Amino acid sequence: MFSSLPAPKADPILSLGVIFKEDPRPNKIDLGIGVYRNSDGVTPIMSAVRKAMLTQAETQPTKAYIGLAGNETFNQAMTDLLLGGTASYDRASAIQTPGASGALRMLADLIASTKPNTTVWISRPSYVNHQPIMTAAGLAVREYPFFDAETKRVDEAAMLAQIAELGQDDVLLLHGCCHNPTGGDISIEAWQQIADLAVRNGFLPFVDIAYQGFGDGLMEDAAGLRLLADAVPQLLISTSCSKNFGLYRERTGAAIIIADSLEATMKARGRALELARGTYSMPPDHGADIVANILGNEALKAEWLAELAAMNQRINRLRTQLTQTFREQSDSDRFDYFSEHRGMFSVTGLSNDQIAALRDEHGLYIVGGGRVNVAGMKERDIPTVVKAFLAVGA
Repeated sequence: MFSSLPAPKADPILSLGVIFKEDPRPNKIDLGIGVYRNSDGVTPIMSAVRKAMLTQAETQPTKAYIGLAGNETFNQAMTDLLLGGTASYDRASAIQTPGASGALRMLADLIASTKPNTTVWISRPSYVNHQPIMTAAGLAVREYPFFDAETKRVDEAAMLAQIAELGQDDVLLLHGCCHNPTGGDISIEAWQQIADLAVRNGFLPFVDIAYQGFGDGLMEDAAGLRLLADAVPQLLISTSCSKNFGLYRERTGAAIIIADSLEATMKARGRALELARGTYSMPPDHGADIVANILGNEALKAEWLAELAAMNQRINRLRTQLTQTFREQSDSDRFDYFSEHRGMFSVTGLSNDQIAALRDEHGLYIVGGGRVNVAGMKERDIPTVVKAFLAVGA
């Protein structure tokens, strides 16, 4: 049955992690895979998460099934976190999913089953999994201009010019904050223009917010999303707890549906649950229960917020230190974009040959396209990273 299948393509990010592990050099540096690491190079379990895990182990009465929508306390907590106080809050409904990728696929399937001739517009470049997920759901995918490779900044004028051409058969997929892979975020003024265009032209905004809290702050990072939620009649959201709760391996996410009425939202929710039944059936509860416990406990939530703020501040300090070191070693300001970008990543524009030279000659690993995981750096490695970049002609 399977002998005629072509050889599988290696995942461009996860396969790099395998090569890194096999590299025997003691001073190798991994800036590829997108995880936060502390100053010791460890992706820690957050203190609030550990406490919630212990409480869960001691008090959870059963491991029986909980239903297609997953943990409803979690679903409500995520709705409150993202949409509390917005005009769309009372007509929003969340469904727990296996990570944000699971939410993306569920919502893509929902779009395809409702309006199969829809075109989904993604940024150029975008998260490596956006196009495969939308294509696998049977949707057409096109790109809108986003990042200027020369300036390393968002080209909002070109982006908005393309978005202005979208209509009722289009879905606009946006990064809620901390754009992956570029690190370039759009201004609140651009969010407002997108909201106005969505209302006028009838396209459906779809916001993927996977890094909330890693940019300018928890609520600051949701400002554009909340602006849309106040303005547009329909909105889709995929959200992740992998980064801001450090629950990478627990695959904890949610899909949020907002229609123009609560009745329409519940119809869409029902269809989404039918689709879930035909794929993974029920999402894993472990991480969702941890998040629900944290967000439902004032002391644990305060501890989590403090930890998240500390992680955010450290990422921004790394960006500042990286920029300063580049200025000192290159006598140039051409790397200042590192301090202007937000979140875990920045796109550097390095060529494939330069990326290979970083790996082969300096033991420094970054993914194709030149994306650097700034949040994976150790402070003491910054001079080495800068020296390596300049050595390969960055």
